[in-house]
Amino acid sequence: MLQVLKSLRLTQPTRFASALSSTATNIPSGSADVSAVDSGEPDKLYSKLEIELRGIDPAVLRSYTWFATTAAEHLGIELGKCWSPRKAHHERMTLLKSVHIYKKHRVQYEIRTHFRYMNFHKLTGSTLDTFLEYIERNLPEGVALQAAKTELQQLPAHLQQPPEQV
Repeated sequence: MLQVLKSLRLTQPTRFASALSSTATNIPSGSADVSAVDSGEPDKLYSKLEIELRGIDPAVLRSYTWFATTAAEHLGIELGKCWSPRKAHHERMTLLKSVHIYKKHRVQYEIRTHFRYMNFHKLTGSTLDTFLEYIERNLPEGVALQAAKTELQQLPAHLQQPPEQV
């Protein structure tokens, strides 16, 4: 791989990208796949991206929210509402210390899950994919991310024309 990178000139970015893709997949450069950008298909539009973050440490969630909003600003994504509930979700389990007897000797375990919600508005499909991949790759340990996107679509042809007059 290093030999390929050393032999390429940086003044020819198309040759550089095709050489990387052909060496990574062991496919000849003549049969490389055409990307979705060159296919002529219009990019999808999304009105909203809702992200839910779950974690056990609220400070980590706050820090990651700052990271995601900063990344969105650099990509030119419109930031919506970012909020978190005041209280964490508590889950308690009570177990017996002993295996068979001594029912009065118990131990309690508690898990607190903190939530954080972020909304982003007016995204294109390529920007959304790039943004989601970037923030998923930088997700800290102990944090779960759930994303829901709302796509904009055209009205069907039978609904676009006004109804005939009766």
